[in-house]
Amino acid sequence: MDYSVAVAVLKKSDPIMASVIEQVGSCKLDQVQQTGDLLFSLSRAILYQQLSGKAAAAIHHRFLQLYADKPFPTPQDILNTSDESLREVGISRPKIVYLKDLAQKILDGLPTLTDLEAMEDEAIIKTLTQVKGIGCWTVQMLLIFRLHRWDVLPVDDLGIRSGIRRVYSLPELPDKKTVQHLGQNWKPYCTIASWYLWRCQE
Repeated sequence: MDYSVAVAVLKKSDPIMASVIEQVGSCKLDQVQQTGDLLFSLSRAILYQQLSGKAAAAIHHRFLQLYADKPFPTPQDILNTSDESLREVGISRPKIVYLKDLAQKILDGLPTLTDLEAMEDEAIIKTLTQVKGIGCWTVQMLLIFRLHRWDVLPVDDLGIRSGIRRVYSLPELPDKKTVQHLGQNWKPYCTIASWYLWRCQE
């Protein structure tokens, strides 16, 4: 994927972002894009909520092992799995509710990834946040890492906020309004700016 136009626009519109880009180097967002259908993507997102990457990856792996005879469970498979079995692989009770609600909503006709690709970002957020446990941030991660949308700014993301605090030398973490205000300089490439803000802290 060619990010050169996006990077050029960001450098021109924001000198501080330009220095971050110089520091981090070329954008490699395409190397961390995810695969799988909507059920795979959102169930993974649910399991990763509020956990360290390492702990979440272990639980996600054990969850997939429950359906080792398949590439990935179907919504019906998840609904047929007892809560006890899901608890045994380390999934919390609230997240079991979320997973089963997701599975049921997919059976009831939640749009597929192909359907979502034809929709605007805001419409996707409105549609998917109807699933229990799926908030705006989770859908924004799907927009960035699965649907390859280029103008997403997750204003509530701690990594984005701490990245902004660091590179703009702010005394404390910026609030939502400050993030949105800065983000005006990055349009229509807020996703690319977000990736640089995440990377500049590594």
